[in-house]
Amino acid sequence: MALTGIQIFKLLPKTNCKECGVPTCLAFAMNLASGKAELDQCPYVSDEAREQLAEASAPPIRPVKIGNGVRAFTVGGETVLYRHEKTFYNPTALGALVASDIADADLEKMLKEYNAFQYERVGLNLRPEYLAVKDVNGDAAAFAKVAKTIAETSEFCVVLLTENADVMKAGAEACAAKRPLLCGANADNVDAMGALANDMGLPIGVKADGAEALIALTDKLTGMGIKDIVIDSGAREIKKAFEDQVTIRRAALKSGNRSLGFPTITFPCEMADNLAVETMFAATFIAKYGGMVVLSELKGESIFPLLLERLNIFTDPQRPMIVTEGIYEINNPDENSPVLVTTNFALTYFIVSGEIEGSKVPCWLLIKDSEGLSVLTAWAAGKFAGDDVGMFVKKCGIMDKVKHQELIIPGYAAAIAGDVEEELPGWTITVGPREAAHIPGFLKNR
Repeated sequence: MALTGIQIFKLLPKTNCKECGVPTCLAFAMNLASGKAELDQCPYVSDEAREQLAEASAPPIRPVKIGNGVRAFTVGGETVLYRHEKTFYNPTALGALVASDIADADLEKMLKEYNAFQYERVGLNLRPEYLAVKDVNGDAAAFAKVAKTIAETSEFCVVLLTENADVMKAGAEACAAKRPLLCGANADNVDAMGALANDMGLPIGVKADGAEALIALTDKLTGMGIKDIVIDSGAREIKKAFEDQVTIRRAALKSGNRSLGFPTITFPCEMADNLAVETMFAATFIAKYGGMVVLSELKGESIFPLLLERLNIFTDPQRPMIVTEGIYEINNPDENSPVLVTTNFALTYFIVSGEIEGSKVPCWLLIKDSEGLSVLTAWAAGKFAGDDVGMFVKKCGIMDKVKHQELIIPGYAAAIAGDVEEELPGWTITVGPREAAHIPGFLKNR
């Protein structure tokens, strides 16, 4: 059972050093008990106390790392039911099925096609993470060959889907370096699957019909010393599967049920007979509360909106997305190129920079730190004031890069023009468009 805040406080050093980010050890203990802090934030806790506090400091849903390489991902680790309470940490992992009897040429073509599904959005590379190899005929050699090909010739992580322990072993050995998820343990094979996961140090996926059956299996696996578990409620009908996701999440977070405190895997690929409906179901599980979603295939019209939904849900609502303050060169500017300034809100930067790039006009774009606020919001909050912008222009180094003295400010911040002029004597302050879409025409007509 998790410790209370007072019980945790008794095990802390009680120095009130503030290095954890809160003023007292008691406040830190309360945060730790409620899942709002991590034990590693305290630099002076003893090894003995650390061991006793391990249960209290662990998130109610265990984080499980799957895969190695650039697409490795972690699922689980969540501490709240609703995004606005704190934040969601580990995005739902997206992947697709690959049959074990697929022809070599078809697999090569598929990998090439799937690898192209990468999209840049607000400076992030959005892409699916894994491919799930499904055993369709019990052929261990074929299963292992497909798993090995994916692991060695692509960036994708690997999920192995089979209830045959011998087939699973062959597949796991073929791609062990990729740290695959062994997904196929059930009441009939849990001993063999558990032993394999233990021996190879790999995460395991377990399937059962309903929460009670899952508890029996996860307890058995944890009793074997296995901690990295992903659970499948067994439901393949959307209403029941959705209810299971909510039930499992609530049991872990509200009731403290450690036996259900693991990320889940869902299979929209087995719930619909067409990709459109399948995508709709996948969107449901991204919102509530699938740790992994398996699609029948990857298509641009399906994976792109799912990636965007995931980005929106798993972006921290309490922390705006920002870009680094500084000078950005667009279209190879020179000493005579225009100088524009805007805020460091990521969406603002990427929209403005995209419009400038599309105009083909060489420009210098100055990004001022506004704590991640958009232009109008930053101006209203005093984070994009005229004197601040003027001081930033002085210190950022742009004066060493251009011969002219003209600064273009956003149209929504026209009110700061006079203050900027006072801070930058001799400079011409030009008010640019209010909307980014008008930037290309504005630059071309100068």
